[in-house]
Amino acid sequence: MNFANVYDFDKTIFDGDSTAKFYFHCLKRYPSILVFLPLQGLYFMLYLANIVTKTVFKEKMYLFLTRIPDVDSEINLFWKKNMLGIKKWYKKNKKKDDIIISGSPEFLLRPVCKKIGISNLIASRVDKKTGKYTGLNCINSEKVNRLREKFPNIRIKEFYSDSYIDEPLALLAEESYLVDGENLYRWHEYKNGVKILKK
Repeated sequence: MNFANVYDFDKTIFDGDSTAKFYFHCLKRYPSILVFLPLQGLYFMLYLANIVTKTVFKEKMYLFLTRIPDVDSEINLFWKKNMLGIKKWYKKNKKKDDIIISGSPEFLLRPVCKKIGISNLIASRVDKKTGKYTGLNCINSEKVNRLREKFPNIRIKEFYSDSYIDEPLALLAEESYLVDGENLYRWHEYKNGVKILKK
């Protein structure tokens, strides 16, 4: 595989933040996870103040996983309810060799990627029982590092994301697009204030 299309996941091909939605799914079923809220709030403030990294903050957020009896069962139940969140534009454009690269946990996205027929997933390595990371949060330039690690010879044909935080990947692609709902805009034109839809 020399060329491939690369996609962010949350708010790009999926309508919303999958991690946040999974948290609220678990909160409804296991209200006791609220016990971690004060600590999570503290670390969110520390993250905003640049005292801790986003990876450290996210580990505290994932503490709720320690109160979930069977994480895999909850993930399966979650995706049964949320498969409709996969956007229509992606379903039309999907190719078997697509690469999904996301900051969300691999354990959360692997099942849905399997359901939609995508085997190439790069995401944050998080222990589903403890919430601990192996390596860095897969965001920004770390996405480029992880892509090069797994596919050293890959060339990006088209890249899609909902956020300019993914500029490092966008700059590597032959064509890049910013996603807003079901609309696709040419990356640089949108950034320069001229909203030009992909034709």
